[in-house]
Amino acid sequence: QVQLVESGGGLVQPGGSLRLSCAASGTIFNFAVMAWYRQAPGKQRELVALITSGDSLNYVDSVKGRFTISRGNAKNTVYLQMNSLKPEDTAIYYCNGELLGRNFWGQGTQVTVSS
Repeated sequence: QVQLVESGGGLVQPGGSLRLSCAASGTIFNFAVMAWYRQAPGKQRELVALITSGDSLNYVDSVKGRFTISRGNAKNTVYLQMNSLKPEDTAIYYCNGELLGRNFWGQGTQVTVSS
């Protein structure tokens, strides 16, 4: 079955950087859209960034200029480069992919920004 696996989370000081990775398996098709969401304690899950098969990009306002989403050379991989991290970026980050009308989710990776 289709699986998405994230990696790269961790603890970082304010102003630091992290790079999240997501690799999908179990399909020969390309995802139409791949995205990163995050959910902080007590808050709803929110879209952070997405990239389409045509390389259109979209970011939530709070991360514009700091985060960059990109596709990897390997099929159905996506990255999220996070710079100038702030404590309010602390959350579980989830990879999401849209494939043939269905949404798939990874298990999530914790990002904690704290001194």
